[in-house]
Amino acid sequence: MKIIIRDAKIIDIQSPFHKQTVDILIVDGFIKKIGTSLSNTENAIEVKKEDLHVSQGWFDSSVSLGEPGFEDRETIANGLTVAARSGFTAIALQPNSFPIIDNQSQVNFVLNKANGFATEIFPIGALTKESEGKDMAELFDMKKAGAVAFGDYNKSLDNANLLKIALQYTQDFEGLVIAFAQDDKIKGNGVANEGVVSTRLGLKGIPNLAEELQISRNLFLLEYTGGKLHIPTISTAKSVSLIKAAKAKGLKVSCSVAVHHLVLTDATLEEFDTRYKVAPPLRSETDRLALIEGVLNGTIDMITSDHNPIDIEHKKMEFDNAKNGTIGMESAFGALMTVLPLETIIAQFNAGKSIFNIENQAIEEGAKATLTLFNTTEKSIFTNASIRSKSKNSAFLGCEIKGKVYGIFNQGQLILE
Repeated sequence: MKIIIRDAKIIDIQSPFHKQTVDILIVDGFIKKIGTSLSNTENAIEVKKEDLHVSQGWFDSSVSLGEPGFEDRETIANGLTVAARSGFTAIALQPNSFPIIDNQSQVNFVLNKANGFATEIFPIGALTKESEGKDMAELFDMKKAGAVAFGDYNKSLDNANLLKIALQYTQDFEGLVIAFAQDDKIKGNGVANEGVVSTRLGLKGIPNLAEELQISRNLFLLEYTGGKLHIPTISTAKSVSLIKAAKAKGLKVSCSVAVHHLVLTDATLEEFDTRYKVAPPLRSETDRLALIEGVLNGTIDMITSDHNPIDIEHKKMEFDNAKNGTIGMESAFGALMTVLPLETIIAQFNAGKSIFNIENQAIEEGAKATLTLFNTTEKSIFTNASIRSKSKNSAFLGCEIKGKVYGIFNQGQLILE
């Protein structure tokens, strides 16, 4: 396949063409030529779009799809199509399927199902068998099969000794341990952020302490053991400062924040809409601003959509009983463009690759073409018509978003809206 991308502004600080508007000639999956007014002598397909920008292909570090077991929520095939049209050339797949991805055969299953798609899938293996928090799963076997990290999705490990052993064991093969932070005893029966809003609405609160206490414990364990620890989807101001202090000590700790925690707050709960019930819960405006500052100053390493499709039977119900989760890939870029600078967003969508040991290709001649194409100016309202996921539980329905993803080029495939 031969393609010329016309008049595209490159956003890639690793590229010698950063912030330049150029043509990009792609031949057989590699960037052959970058320049202005390239002649089309090879009968290449030409791509021309309004306000066209191109960056390195984006990576989403936390995506749930459902298959196997929950295909009514999402399938791998449709989920990867959604990811491509949302601008992601690679996703890390959470292990919360049925059965749980906790062994080599399950890793092989999802990799085989994802074969041939433009968006690449990188499985996260469960840290414990069946994600029950009791016995460590077959980490080394899963690593050999292709797992890029190990964690139990949205489940905090109560057994501190088990986490200690995992951090020690994974050092033998440079494994990355993911530790969701929530003290379940302090959380109790809470369903929303503990604060003025939850008190007024009569919803049981989840204090910031539930997250912060667990992060403190896990950082103490990391300091004792060494190894690499990733703390996903932090949500409080104190969490940012705890991780910043740990990094200053030289600990190998990384963290992510979900798009919805950067854009929304617990004020959205006024209508008891379960689309806004997520884990960790939407926090206060003070926390939201601290998270944004953490992104801007580099304390937070990456932004994730934390895409989690939930079927309508488990979402359209009483707030206390509804499952946590929102889909997020389709709205991620447009929502972030309302609160963060473009270059920060692109950097955050790429920073996770090095942490998860995924190849990162600069936009330069001779490099493999792994690109995301997007518009930065178009404004729209995010509606059901914007959603290609099988589940429609989006926290951003009705929100104004800025920018538009045109698609991706990856694995020798051009996927465009």
